[in-house]
Amino acid sequence: MGSRYDLTRDALATLLGGSPRYRTDQIWEALYQRGASPEEMTNLPQLLRRRLAEHPSFQAALEQVHVSVSDGGDTAKWLWKLVDGREVETVLMHYPGRSTVCVSSQAGCAMACSFCATGQAGFDRNLSTGEIVEQVVRARRVAAEAGRRLSNVVFMGMGEPLANYDRTWEAVERVHADLGLSARHITVSTVGVVPGIRRLAAESLPVTLAVSLHAANDPLREQLVPLNRRYPLADLEAACAEYLAAGGRRMSIEWALIDDVNDRYSDATELAAIARRLGAHVNLIPLNRTPGFATLGTATQDVRTFREWLTALGVNATVRRNRGNDIDAACGQLRATAGSGRRTIPVQALSD
Repeated sequence: MGSRYDLTRDALATLLGGSPRYRTDQIWEALYQRGASPEEMTNLPQLLRRRLAEHPSFQAALEQVHVSVSDGGDTAKWLWKLVDGREVETVLMHYPGRSTVCVSSQAGCAMACSFCATGQAGFDRNLSTGEIVEQVVRARRVAAEAGRRLSNVVFMGMGEPLANYDRTWEAVERVHADLGLSARHITVSTVGVVPGIRRLAAESLPVTLAVSLHAANDPLREQLVPLNRRYPLADLEAACAEYLAAGGRRMSIEWALIDDVNDRYSDATELAAIARRLGAHVNLIPLNRTPGFATLGTATQDVRTFREWLTALGVNATVRRNRGNDIDAACGQLRATAGSGRRTIPVQALSD
């Protein structure tokens, strides 16, 4: 279980045994700058390439099961099979001036958010550091082949990143140090794991924190995000304030708009109060339709109206462009429709 990207530089040197130190540097550069397989490391002797290709610790972790392309080539989504048969998803999105990869940190998710395909499907296991990093490397290589530079990494795919904190943070450090991405171009998302947010505040890299809020009062949020029963809004807001106080940090609030559930004016006023106190930007997310799910996203005109309410209430809010509806681009959708674990899952009724 794992990936060749789980190896540290010292572990790679140990694996190479008596090879000169510069061989370690050559292989490290090939992995992180080119995303090369052993067969493609043509600056190495053929015998060493063969040794690497056959070594159990130097295998790729991700086997492509399915890839879908949409939006004229600007959105690609992969379904990967891991060595133990678990499946995860990665999405690459090109925008004018930037390219972003959305990576998974867990196979499945234990948070059980009621409108999320991944959460409703349940939790399998945490991903290793290398399994996370390899998603970034594979996406960056595809972007480069299209003449694009990968500029942003968001930990917003399958799973709750802060429930797999140690491996997620190691992946953040590897993406920053070895892939060369600025900390400000790395975003870690959470549904509100308060201890994890406090740990992030103490880290040296000022990554962007994205809090998937979706409701701004405890009764509704407990229906949408069951973790709120453990970490209610007052505790979550206090942890976010601590994160921002650490200096050099930014945060955003993610809000998936659900028809007649969290898209009313009262919801906008509650959200605006929290966003103003934290100085947070709000990303409004039109909910992707998922086969087998009863939950409906807010209509386009009502999304615009909700944004206008927030703007009038003094909040900087944008609407995330809905990408990849035709390729099941929301988290967990592709696994449910194209993977070995395909299933149809009912969503609990949501009320006021």
